[in-house]
Order: sequence, then C-alpha cells, then structure tokens
Amino acid sequence: MSLLERESHLKSLAGWACEAANGEGRVVLVIGEAGIGKTSLLRQFTSDQSGNLSLCKTGRLFRILWGGCEALFTPHPLAPLYDIARQVGGGFAGAVDAADRRETVFHLTIEELGRSSLPTILVIEDVHWADEATLDLVKFLGRRLTALGVLLVVSYRDDEVGQRHPLRAVIGDLPADSMRRLELSPLSADAVAWLAASVGRSAAGLYATTCGNPFFITEVLASGDAKVPATVRDAVMARLARLAPSARAVADVASLVPGKAERWLIEQTVGGDAEAIDACLAVGMVAQEDGALAFRHELARRAVEENVPVPHRRDLHARILNALQYQAPVEIVTARLVHHADRAQDNGAVLRLAPLAAARATALSAHREAAAHYETALRYAGALPPAEKADLHEKFSYECYVTDRTEEAIAARQAALGLWRSIGAHLKEGDNLRWLSRLSWFNGQNAAAEQFAKEAIALLESLPPGPELAMAYSNCAQLYMLSNRTRLARDWGAKAIALAGRFAETEILSHAYNNVGAARLTEGDSGGWDDLEKSLSLALAGGFREQAARAYTNLATRAVDTHDFRMAKPYLDAGIAFCEQHDLDSWGRYMTTVRARAALDRGEWLEAEADAEAVIRHPRTAPISKIPALFTLGLLRARRGESGADALLDEAYALARPTGELQRIGLVVLAMAESAWLQGRLEDRAEELDEAAALALAQPEGWMNAEIAFWRWRIDPTQNDATNCTGPSVEALAGRPAAAATKWCDMGCAYHRAMYLADSNDEDDLRAALAVAEGLGAQPLAGILRRRLRAAGVRSVARGAQERHRHNPHGLTTRELGVLAQLTEGLRNADIAQRLFVSEKTIDHHVSSILGKLGVRSRGEAAAMANRLGLNGPIGVLAGVKK
Repeated sequence: MSLLERESHLKSLAGWACEAANGEGRVVLVIGEAGIGKTSLLRQFTSDQSGNLSLCKTGRLFRILWGGCEALFTPHPLAPLYDIARQVGGGFAGAVDAADRRETVFHLTIEELGRSSLPTILVIEDVHWADEATLDLVKFLGRRLTALGVLLVVSYRDDEVGQRHPLRAVIGDLPADSMRRLELSPLSADAVAWLAASVGRSAAGLYATTCGNPFFITEVLASGDAKVPATVRDAVMARLARLAPSARAVADVASLVPGKAERWLIEQTVGGDAEAIDACLAVGMVAQEDGALAFRHELARRAVEENVPVPHRRDLHARILNALQYQAPVEIVTARLVHHADRAQDNGAVLRLAPLAAARATALSAHREAAAHYETALRYAGALPPAEKADLHEKFSYECYVTDRTEEAIAARQAALGLWRSIGAHLKEGDNLRWLSRLSWFNGQNAAAEQFAKEAIALLESLPPGPELAMAYSNCAQLYMLSNRTRLARDWGAKAIALAGRFAETEILSHAYNNVGAARLTEGDSGGWDDLEKSLSLALAGGFREQAARAYTNLATRAVDTHDFRMAKPYLDAGIAFCEQHDLDSWGRYMTTVRARAALDRGEWLEAEADAEAVIRHPRTAPISKIPALFTLGLLRARRGESGADALLDEAYALARPTGELQRIGLVVLAMAESAWLQGRLEDRAEELDEAAALALAQPEGWMNAEIAFWRWRIDPTQNDATNCTGPSVEALAGRPAAAATKWCDMGCAYHRAMYLADSNDEDDLRAALAVAEGLGAQPLAGILRRRLRAAGVRSVARGAQERHRHNPHGLTTRELGVLAQLTEGLRNADIAQRLFVSEKTIDHHVSSILGKLGVRSRGEAAAMANRLGLNGPIGVLAGVKK
C-alpha cells in the first residue's frame, strides 16, 4: 500500500540515492515529530529501490544497512553501528566488537563501506536518542562520503532537539554541499478522511484531535471505540484493554525493554506462550525476524510502560536484569544492564555495572554517556568508602569537563577534594587542587584559578616530587602565559620541563614547552617558535592530540597577532585539518576564528564573515571561541557600515571582560574604538581604552600595546607614549602616518594602510587611501577620507560607490561595483584580486554574482552593460592600491 502524501519525499530520496550511487555521497536528514511516519517512509523507500534502478543508470542493486538508537536512560555507545555490523556479518562484526578505541571503529566502518561493490543506503534512525559516539560517527561519515557511493539517511524528531541538543552541533559540522533535508508534515484533512472511510469509520473530529499525525490516526482507527480518544495514550490503552492477563503480562515486559524484547527474555520473565504472543500481535505489536517482540512505535511502548504500576514495574525490571545477567544466550551490553539495574533500584548491581559501562563509553569517546553512568553510580554511592566515592567523583568530573559541563565538573572535583582530605591522601588532594585551577580558568574565574594553582604547588612540593607536581608547575606557567606575565610563565615552565624530563612525561613536556614558547614570543623572543615547534612534535609523536591542537593554535595565533600571515597559513591549514580528522571540534572552532581574523586583516572579508558566522551559529561554541568570532564579525560590519556591529562588540566585551586577559579584552576594545571612530564618536570609548591601557601595563604585549596607544592618541594627541610598543602603530605615534601605512601595506593589510593614512595631510596619501577603502567596500572609512579631502580644499573628490549603488538598477553591492569597474578594463580575476587585496576565489564569487544580477553570460557582456549604464566608475576610486 502506498503512503499518503509522501510521493514527493520518496521521489527526492530516490534521486539522492542515484546521486550517491554515481559517486556523490549524500547525507539526508529526515525530520518530523513523533508518529509522523519517518520509519514508514524509509521502509517504503528502501523497499522501492529495485524499481528505481533505471533512474540511477548504474544497473546495480543497493545494499541496505539499518541501525536505530534506543530510548535507554543512558544509551549504549554506537548501538546503531552494532546493529549494522550484525547485518554486514563476516569479519566486520568481530572487528567492531574487539576494537577498544572509537577511532579504530570509525575507520573500520569507512573501510567496510568502501569495500562494497554495491552502493549503500545506510539508515540511522531516531538520532535524537543517540549517544555521543554515534553522533560523532554521523559527523565522521558525513565528512567522508563524497566518493564512497553511500547515502546516509538520519532521522530524528525535531520537537525533541532543542537549541542545545548535541545533534544540532553535529548538523552544523556536516558539509552543506552534500547535506539534504526532508521535513515531514502531518497528513491533510482530506487524507485523514480517506483513511477513516477506508475502514468504515466516520472522520468526524478525527483530524481536529489527531492534527494529522499518522500514528495517532492509526491507533484511533484500530481502537474500535466509537468516540475518538483524546490522546495517543488513551488510544493505545484502549487497544490493550482487550488482552487477557497472560498476554498483558507479555506486553508489560516488552514495554520495559526499549527497542525490542527477545523471545527468550519474555519466556524467562513471565513465561509468555505462543497464544499470548499472538494476542499481542493482534493488537498492533510487531514480531521481529529473530522472534523478538516490539511495539510498532516508541509512543505506544511508553504509553504501556507508564501504565504499569510502579512497584510491579520495579519487580519486572529486577526479573529482566536477572535474566539478562545469568540466562542470556549471548553477551549483553553493560549499558543495557545498567538501565534495568537502576530501575530495579538494585544498589549493588548499579555500583558494579555503571562504572564498567562508563569506562566502555569513555573508550569510545561517548563522554556524555560516560558522565551519565558515573552520575547514576554516585546516586547509589552513599555507603561506599571515601576513596571509592572520591574516585567516582573524579571520573564524573573529567567527563563533565570534556562535555562543557564546567560547573558540574568543579562541584565534583570539590567533592573529591573533600573526600581525599578526610583520609589524608595528600597526593590526590594536590592533583585535585590543580584540576580545580584548570576548571576555574575555563569557567572564567581567573582569580580562583591562580589561588588553586598556588595551593596545589604548596601541597605537592611538601611531598616527594612526581608527575603531579610537574603538571602543577606547567598549569601555573599556562595561567601566567595567558595573562602575559611572561617572566613568571618562563620560570614555572622551566621547572615543569625539568621535572617532567626526570619522569619521561612527554605529554607534560609538550604542555610546558607550549607555555614557554608562547611567553617568549610575547616578549619578542623569536626562540619561542622553536619551543612551540618542539611542543608540536612531541605531541604528534606521542599521539597527544589535544596538546597537538593546542600547539597548532598557539603557533597560528602568535603569527596572526603579529600580522605574519605567510607564517600563519600553514599552521592554520594543518591545524584545522588535524582537528577535523580527529574530531577536536572545540580546538578547530577556535582556529577558525584565528583564520577569520587573518582574513579580515587581509581584506578577504567574505571569508572572514563566513568563518566568524559559522563559529557564532554553532550551538556548542565556548566563550573563548565566541569572543574572537564576535569581534571579527562586529568589526567587519562596522567597516562596511552595516547595522548590528556595536551589539556584536558589546556581547564580545561582556564575555571578555571577566577573563581579565589582555589578549581577549584588548582585541574587543580595539574593535569598539574603531567602530566608534568610524561613527565620529571615538571619545565615547575613552573609558574602555583607559582600562585596556591599564591592563596592558600589567600584561604587556608589544603589538596590542601599540594599537591601544594609537587609539588613545587619536583622542588626545598628547598621549603618544610608545613604551613597550611594537609594530606600525609606533610610527603613527611618532607623527609619521605614511610610514605606518607603508608598513601595514607591506604586511598585506590594505585596510589598515588606508585607515592610518587618514591622519596624513598629503592629498596623494588621502586619495590612495580612498581608493583602497572604495575597493574594499569600506564606506564609513571612505566617507571620512572624502571629508578630509574636501576640508583640505580638494574639489574633484568623486562621489562614493555607495551613492552609485543607490542609483544602479541591478542592486550590485559596493564591492561588486568595484569588481565590475575592473572587468571593463579586461582584467583577469587574478589581476583584480591583486589590485583589491583579496583572494582570487573571492573575485570568482563576485564575478559569478555580477553575471547573475546583470543577467548576462560572459565577462565581456557584463563590461558592455556597465559602460551603457554608467556603472564603470573611475578606476582610481574603485581599484585597490597596487598598480
């Protein structure tokens, strides 16, 4: 029987399957509320594929693989993949079972998908219930499907995926060009009436009550009641009311087992016979191929589960747990045992099983699930000895730390600290103090971080030296490095390196060399590059991925801080690729903000905008990454004269200020000052600039100091002290704006060149600056430069590109007008990119947009139309500065 009102959805799925079969991998998101028919649609689609082969022009069948997530309280890591492995069979299932690391499992999966001679349709259902490792698998596969001939179909309930649901982050990380969405709507009133008529029932009130939800409609029509039940639960229970006690006992057991209840499990718990099973099937339950019994929909299972009296429910869970542990013909995954032990309130079983399930989840990088298992264990840990309870708190804290639950991580560490203190375990006490320092810094509590760091060192130095003390030294070095107290960072880092070397603690060595190298570079000591490179090589050789990501980050950031984009690029390219390969997304997002800053300074504004917006939109972006993303996007909008700039910068400042760190506060204050200057109200930011200057005295950093001093000098020309300052701004403070501009230009910072030339009194300088501003589409700066020229008595100042834009009938943007002017000269994209200080790829995008807006097919036609319409403004205004 065909599905009502789903023809277009099936056609879309078939088309995307053909694309995948032809080597263009696709990820399809099938979205809809509970009961909307996602499973029915996908069953119909996979069943139909043999009839659609002619569309694909491959002459091949599809291999169908199907896995689903279950509604366990704490999901089993990679449950859908284990379903799929059983379908594949052979060595793959055994290899997945034997793998002890997530990365191994993922690569085995890619190898299996690539090995098949048939194109594959891979369905993963109900990912709103997915564990963290399964979500990472979806992301891992989605990024690598291009040439595998795989259609990955992922279904989920949109009404259970809130803004902070981890699935949103996964969707945000999938490649947009290969992702497709398929949203299922409720059935229409006509369709509901047709279904009612097909079983001889009246449609009166049916659509209003069910709102067109297919599952609800089906349950109502099958309930046999003349009156329409008010809820899905009422409809389901009306059907089950017809069951005899023995059959109802079977249904009750099945309702307590998410997914499916094996036949042997039913027999061991309530002894269901064939007659009872058949009765259950007659009221809408489903028999699986392996004989297991399941509800047709999770909504039905939950309706029955909620109807089982609580004492009886607990007793049934205890019986299920006993059968799963001692009578199962196959090994049962520990997470499933924990589910029933918790609901049976079996204290001993929970404390024995939950840590085992957590350890397995950690091995598979399913950290959310590991945290949930430890949290479950802690609810039953009241009578445990202090050391065992402290160990659970430590493990729970770590899992919270890696899943951005910082407040809970701190609370758990404090609980562990108190327990270790109560039994005089001083080494553990010191290590937990060091952890509290790290967690406090992550939480923006820098004063607390330093206090905990000092307490950790004081305690650990009273004990025999070991790795814990070495890490405490390196943690202290990191805190001082981050706040630009470089001498202290180098001193504590040296202690960490010496002690870690004694114990051959390579990871601590990598951490410490990173801190020392960054501190030395802040001081202007180029030897810091060697330290950072050593940190990176140690991390890569030892497989310490987080340390490698941190080294890439600091290498790239320090290069961008000094506007050395040639040095920054290979670190950014390699670092971001490394993070994508190893799913180190938080580090990858931070490096993306560094790349955005570099693109902004180089005049590659489209690229800067895309990177910054991607980071801001991501639901799991930490404040440390959101600050530079907001700064970049806010400053870009200010330079373009677009609305919303100040709101973005104010949000960045609110996040940066509690950190107390110049590297974050200073960047935002500089952007706020520039935005205010472009609006003619720089004095409004005097207070923030004074606060940043005071912070710079305590945390000196040459480039930042110089740019803060530059903006304060623009408010008050008597404030021109260049002490501890480095970079082109020093020239401006000395009254040499043209020299400062030249240095900015040499670095590839065209906008900075134009902005600093605004302080020149030379007409040629001002005209050159205006040309750059126009070429970049920097209208506020261009307006300032025109006013400076007119104030100097220059009469032949061309009107702005924005004014021309208001009079052009095709809606070309300011930047597109500038590019079009270059096209009229017959220049190639590479030449235009060089003139306008942007990448050739950016010009490619602009040319495509221009052709589309003008409705022409070639560059020559575009140039001819520009000449006819008078859109080819003076080249001296629209072009960049290179001739």
